[in-house]
Amino acid sequence: MKPLDPRLLRYARTTRAYLAVTVALGTLLAALVVAQATLLAHGITVVFLDGAGVTELTPTLLWLAAVVAGRAAVAWAQEVASARAAAGVKSELRRRLLAHLAALGPSTGTGAYATLVTRGLDALDAYFARYLPQLVLAALVPAVVLTRLLPADLVATATIALTLPLIPVFMALVGLHTEAANRRQFRLLSRLSHHFLDVVAGLPTLKVFGRARAQAGTIRRISGEQRRLTMRTLRTAFLSSLVLELLATLSVALVAVGIGLRLVSGNLDLATALLVLILAPEAYLPLRQVGANYHASAEGLAAAEQVFAVLDTPLPARGDQPAETGTIACHDVVVTYPDRAGPALHLSATIAPGEVVALTGPSGCGKSTALAVLLGFVTPDSGSVTVAGWTLSTMDLNAWRRQIAWVPQRPQLFADTVRGNVTLGTDATDEAVHRALTEAGAASFVAALPQGLDTPLSDDGSGLSAGQRQQVALARAFLRDTPIVLLDEPTANLDAGTAAGVMIAIRRLARGRTVVIAAHRPELIALADRVIALDAVPAGVR
Repeated sequence: MKPLDPRLLRYARTTRAYLAVTVALGTLLAALVVAQATLLAHGITVVFLDGAGVTELTPTLLWLAAVVAGRAAVAWAQEVASARAAAGVKSELRRRLLAHLAALGPSTGTGAYATLVTRGLDALDAYFARYLPQLVLAALVPAVVLTRLLPADLVATATIALTLPLIPVFMALVGLHTEAANRRQFRLLSRLSHHFLDVVAGLPTLKVFGRARAQAGTIRRISGEQRRLTMRTLRTAFLSSLVLELLATLSVALVAVGIGLRLVSGNLDLATALLVLILAPEAYLPLRQVGANYHASAEGLAAAEQVFAVLDTPLPARGDQPAETGTIACHDVVVTYPDRAGPALHLSATIAPGEVVALTGPSGCGKSTALAVLLGFVTPDSGSVTVAGWTLSTMDLNAWRRQIAWVPQRPQLFADTVRGNVTLGTDATDEAVHRALTEAGAASFVAALPQGLDTPLSDDGSGLSAGQRQQVALARAFLRDTPIVLLDEPTANLDAGTAAGVMIAIRRLARGRTVVIAAHRPELIALADRVIALDAVPAGVR
């Protein structure tokens, strides 16, 4: 693991100011450490050899009190600076991550991203509060200490200089194993979070089909793996701390033995011996603290790496050409995904204005991918999409999407009122909302709710049936009144009776609009003016 990932400087500008403050405070602290050791060595020497009393020691004691107070003030300033820097960096990374995810468009892994944005980035506190300040001190304090000791005792300085590198060498060896363990731990935690979120969302269906207990067993198994991996990581952390402490202790003992022998033989004066004995542990302390705090920060840096991986994902191409409406043409569009051996989509088709087209084919043939391409969320690896002769990639995607109403297979409802879920922040009148609900066939069940349009819904629309959630999503489409409508398997999860009601609403929605439907149910395909079959992609197509 890199001591400081340069992407932190690129994506979180707060880090730069924090680094400058940390270096300044670290330099000051190193100087205070040397001053404290010098004052202590002088005070002990004059008392032991010269029999100095309190009067003679008063200046030294006052300076020593000032140095101790200064060290306390620097430590406090470091805590304040690190807390503010961590808060600023987390806020900036969260903002950038959420904005980038929104620009990338809908994706899987919602639970993993939720863990990354919350628990993952919160773990950066340990990195900024403990690891990074100690890393700066590990570079500054030994250098300042050795500079102070060099004119006083060359032998002790050489001993410390030779033994100091052993600590970072062993720390690096242990760190290689710890970094991999922390990455595995965070990946497993993300997997557990994603699976748990999916299970909670589908709990009613699992209960109906008697599969809830099996999923509970799966979560129990993954939780057990997470617990075992966490304990293994903690064991590594404790053992590595033991190794570093042992190395530092033996190194200080080696210096102390040499000092003692030379002091007894009369080759070293007491003041110099005391100065070396006091400063030697201070030279090793920051390196020991770096090793101890490395493990606390590793989870945060593992999460930060995943954040950077998302931020480094290129966004779909976008231009500034005004959005057009007209004939939509897909010219040999090919989309591939890293986890698939072959292309996920190969499409050549033309859709005329006002035409209702159904995309059909087996699961995995690319129906949903085709809609994502039309929405601008997926950029084709080859080929192009044109609208009224203009290439989609050169258009202003936000303006283009404002001309599209999209109804996914599982529409997302938010913790808001029914009105808020239909309008999605637009300034629509109650009359317009009622009209949209009526067109979608949802007016009757909304009227039966305790507070009508003002009835609060929980996250994901819990409390509404799958058909009612789909009708609310269709009401959104009616309210937007856009010339283009994209529907992704709108009746896939509905029973026959509910699906029939949704089909009636879709017929109304399709009048006078260009509609593209990803469909597999025959009654939904029957709505289309034309069917485009997406068969298995030819092996030679790449």
